[in-house]
Amino acid sequence: MASLPAPLSRALPNLLAQAETQKVGVESMKVAFVGLGVMGYPMARHLVGKGGHEVAVFNRTAEKSETWARENKGRKAATPREAAMGAEVVFMCVGNDDDVRSVVYGEDGILADLAPGAVLVDHTTASATLARELDEAARAKGCGFLDAPVSGGQAGAENGVLTVMVGGDEATFETVRPVLDSYSRMVGLMGPAGSGQLAKMMNQICIAGLVEGLSEALHFGQKAGLDLAKVVEVISKGAAGSWQMENRHKTMAEGRYDFGFAVEWMRKDLGICLDEARRNGATLPVTALVDQFYAEVETMGGRRWDTSSLLARLTR
Repeated sequence: MASLPAPLSRALPNLLAQAETQKVGVESMKVAFVGLGVMGYPMARHLVGKGGHEVAVFNRTAEKSETWARENKGRKAATPREAAMGAEVVFMCVGNDDDVRSVVYGEDGILADLAPGAVLVDHTTASATLARELDEAARAKGCGFLDAPVSGGQAGAENGVLTVMVGGDEATFETVRPVLDSYSRMVGLMGPAGSGQLAKMMNQICIAGLVEGLSEALHFGQKAGLDLAKVVEVISKGAAGSWQMENRHKTMAEGRYDFGFAVEWMRKDLGICLDEARRNGATLPVTALVDQFYAEVETMGGRRWDTSSLLARLTR
C-alpha cells in the first residue's frame, strides 16, 4: 500500500481528532450544567472537552463551581438562573425530587430565565411524576424537557460511557442527542415524559436482584470451601454471567465495599421504584425484600458502602 504524502501524514492525526469532535458534538452550543457531584462534574467536563460546547455551571458548593470553571475554562454561575441565561440546553444532575424542584423553580431557578426554545434535561434519578410535572412547566415557558437518568456509575461518567434512558418527545430528543453523546455510549428514547425515569427504575430493580443473587452465591461458595475465583471464571461465561459478577465478585469476596454507587443512594432509588409500583399495580416482592436488606447494611454502618455490600450482612 502506497504511503501518504508527508504533509498529509503529519496532518492526519489532527484531521481525525477534528472528525471525532464533529461526530460527537456536531456543532458547538451554549449549555449549562447544574449539579457537580461525582456524576455531574465529569459529565460537564466532557461537554467541553469532547463535545466542544460552551458551558456554564452551578453547584450549591460554590468552591466546586470555581474549581470546575478554572480546570475546564468554563463559566461559574452564582445561581441556577444565572447558569441558564442564554443557554440552549440546561442539564441537571442533583439528588432527589426536592433537590430538582429547588433548582428549577423560584426567583433564582432555571425556569425563571430559560429562553423559549431552550431544552431542560434532568439526569437526576427521580420520580416519573416529577418528570411529567417538569415537562408541563417547561412547555408553559415555550421550552422543551427530557427526563434522562443515567446508568454506569462514577466510572462511566469519568470515562464518558454512560447509558442514558430518555423520556420526552422525539423532536426534542433529536435536538439534544448529539450533546448527550459527549458522555454516553448508549442513548435511547424510551417514550414520552417520565419514560426515562421508568426505564431507570427497571434498571435498578434488575441490579438489586442481581447483587442479592451474587451475594448469596458467593456466601454459599465460601461456606462450601470452593475457590471462588475459579468458579466465577467458569460460571461468568455462562447463563449466570453479569456485569456485577465480572466486576465485583473479587472485591466482595475480600470484604471491600468502597466502589461505586452507595447504599443510601440505592435505597433512595428503590423507594422510587416501590412508590411507582404502588401507583401502577406492579408487584415487586424481591425488590422490597432487597430494600430491607440494604436497610440492614445501613444499620451495620454501611450507608456509604457500595451496593455490592449486601454480602456483608451474610458474613457478619
